[in-house]
Order: sequence, then C-alpha cells, then structure tokens
Amino acid sequence: MFTGLIQGLGTIKPLSKDCWQINFISHSDAIMQDLTYGDSVAVDGVCLTVEEILKDGFIATASPETLRRTTLGREETQARYVNLETSLRVGGKVGGHFVMGHVDGIGQLISAAQTATSWEMTFAAPDAIARYIVPKGSIAINGISLTVATYQPEHSQFTTAVIPLTYSETNLSHLVPGSWVNLEADILGKYVEKFLYPSNQHHQDPDQAELDVITPAFLTEHGYL
Repeated sequence: MFTGLIQGLGTIKPLSKDCWQINFISHSDAIMQDLTYGDSVAVDGVCLTVEEILKDGFIATASPETLRRTTLGREETQARYVNLETSLRVGGKVGGHFVMGHVDGIGQLISAAQTATSWEMTFAAPDAIARYIVPKGSIAINGISLTVATYQPEHSQFTTAVIPLTYSETNLSHLVPGSWVNLEADILGKYVEKFLYPSNQHHQDPDQAELDVITPAFLTEHGYL
C-alpha cells in the first residue's frame, strides 16, 4: 500500500519482455536508505517487487496482467521518467490517500494549462474507471495522489489542479497531450459498489446476508450520501 506522495524520479529500461531496470535520478536517498530484497515500490503507480538491488536502482519483473493493464506494456515507457514511491510503513504519514499500486487501466492526457496558482490538467479515462470518479474525490495518476476538480461524464474526462511543487517534482511536467498515464480509482468507491451491487447474488455467502440492507437509501439515512 502507498500514499501517492512521490519520493523521487527514475528512468526505466526493459531488460527483457517482462523484466525492468529502474534507476534513480532524484532524491535517491529517500528510496535507497532502507530498500531491501522483496520490498514493494510503486513505479508510476504500479506495485513492483524488488528482485535485485543495484548501486542506484533495482530490477523488477512485471506479470502479464500488469503489462496488459499499465503503461509498462507500451513501448513509449522505455525512454521516459517514472515516479517512485516505497510502500507505506506502519505508523507512517498518510499525506495523500490509500493507493494500492493495482492500476485499473490506462488514461490519456488531453490538455495541460498553467494558471496563476497551479496547472490544470485534463485526462480521459476508460469507462471502467470513469464510473468511480467523483468531483473532490481522489484518484492516482502515475502513482500521484490527486484530487478531482471537475468531471465530465459525457466525455469520460476529468480535470485536476496540480500545485507547482507536485508538477515539478513528478513526471507530470514531462507529459504532453496524448501521453498515456496509469490510473487507479479510489478503493473506497470499489467497495461501496461491491456492497451495493453484488456481482453474484445467487452464490452470496450466508454470513454476508446482512450486507443486503446496504442500499442508497440506507447510506443516505446514515449520512454517507
């Protein structure tokens, strides 16, 4: 589990079809200080396991499912910067939101415009992810915890306001319209959907029967909606 607060930038190089070498290029001490074999590191929001530690990086393998769902499976990731964050420690600060490192799918940058106080960036999201997007809700973009400013359901697009520090310290500043990004929706929305609309009513565990009372009316009555 991660928080979406990026600790540094790195480069990524494929060693084979599913094996990657990640090298640190900024703030490496924050990542390397206690990095060990088997640790989890979010690489552009993708949770990867450290298989070998190098002098200034590490080597990790991505599963076929990871390659299918994320930008790691796209050739354009070979020459770009990636955001890096080590896993959350018990007792650590949760400055962003709970990011699982399980990317839901790939989105695309539509536009980026600088304002007096921030960068307004608009992204397109697949329908499977867009249904979890709500204004003022959380979303992870390339592993960065960001707040949704506005959402246009008719176009499956959303806008987020990125402060200058986040923009300059992450790979958002290297994106151009058309760039692909990894998207992870807020885990809370997924659980609420699961409780409200169980995917397999006929084989529901009897011990979960009480969950049937969780409806939109129930959530409204108890102050959740």
